[in-house]
Amino acid sequence: MLAVVLVLLLALLLFGAGFAVKALWWVAVVVLAVWLIGFVARGTTAGGSRGRWYRW
Repeated sequence: MLAVVLVLLLALLLFGAGFAVKALWWVAVVVLAVWLIGFVARGTTAGGSRGRWYRW
């Protein structure tokens, strides 16, 4: 009985980890898309050169 409980807990843990990793991949894809849009759509400064679109 203990082995069955341990196997079920392991399956639950692996399912949770897999879901978290998949969610993190989607977050990374969204952040990459926002970064690329910001990089391509950045405006020009008064001198005509392209400035940084971020503030760090």
